Amino acid sequence: MIAVELFKLVRRLRTWVSIALICALPLVVAIFIAVTHIAPAPGSGSAFLSAVLNEGQLYPAAALALVLPVFLPVAVAVVAGDSIAGESSAGTLRYLLARPVGRTRLLVAKLVAVISFAVLAVVAVTVTSYATGVLILGPSRAAAVGTSPGISGSIAPGAGGAPTAGLQSGASITSLSGAPLTFLELIERVLGAMAFITVSMLGVAAIALFLSTVTDSAIGAAMGSLAALVISEILVTLNAASAVQPYLPTRYWLAWIDFFRQPIFWRDIQHGFEIQAVYVVVFLAAAWANFATRDITT
Repeated sequence: MIAVELFKLVRRLRTWVSIALICALPLVVAIFIAVTHIAPAPGSGSAFLSAVLNEGQLYPAAALALVLPVFLPVAVAVVAGDSIAGESSAGTLRYLLARPVGRTRLLVAKLVAVISFAVLAVVAVTVTSYATGVLILGPSRAAAVGTSPGISGSIAPGAGGAPTAGLQSGASITSLSGAPLTFLELIERVLGAMAFITVSMLGVAAIALFLSTVTDSAIGAAMGSLAALVISEILVTLNAASAVQPYLPTRYWLAWIDFFRQPIFWRDIQHGFEIQAVYVVVFLAAAWANFATRDITT
C-alpha cells in the first residue's frame, strides 16, 4: 500500500509543479540580487540575504528562509489535506477500503506519502539553491582574499562580527556569530536545518491529515490547517498571548537559524523539535481515532 501511494505521489503532475514553484522563488530572488548586486541591508529582509553576495554557499539557508513562511507550508497542507478528503470527494475511498486494506494501513500509507513529499521539497530547495548560489552569486569570496566578511545583523542585532583575517582555506564561510565555518561544518549545519524544517512541516501535515479525515473537502482541510498556522503566527507576535506562545506550532519555526551560529544555540532548536513532536503525536492520534470509527459513505 505504501508503494502504491508513493507511486501515485511521483506520477502526479501536481507534485512536480508544486516543487518547481517552491524552487523557483529562490532562483528568481538570486537572479535579481546577482543582476543588481543589491542585497537587503543587514537586519532587513529575509534571513541570510544580506550575506549571499559575499557568501554564495550560504544561499541554501537564505532559500529555506524564503520558502518556509508561506510556500512550503501551503504545499504540504495541500498534499496532506488531499490525502483522505481527496479520495472521499472523488468517490474512491469506499472502494479502497472495500479491498482487504485496513484503515490504519491506509492512513499510514498516506502519511508516508506526505512525509516523502515534505522531504523531497526540502531537499529540492536546498540542492537547487546551493547550485544557484554557487553558479549565479558565486562561491564565498573570502576563500579568494583570505578574509571572511561578517554578516552582522542578518538575524538579530549583534549577531555578526568584524571581518576575520588570515583564515585557512577550509574556513571560508562566516557563521552568524562571526566565527568561521569550514565547508564540512556548513554542510552539517544545512543538514540540521533541513531536518528541523522537515519536522516542522510534519506538524503542518499532521493537522491537515486530521482535518482530511473530518471533511470530504480537500480544499477545506488544507485551508483549515493554514488558518491554524495563520492564527499561530498572529499570536506569536501578540504580547497579550505570551502565556500560550511557547506552545504554538509556529513559535520555533525559525529556530533552525541557530544551527548557523558558532557554537550552535540548542535551546530553541530542542524546544522546536519537542513542540512539533507533540503536535504530530496528538493530531495523528486524533486522525487515526476519527478515521477508524468514521462511517464511509463515499
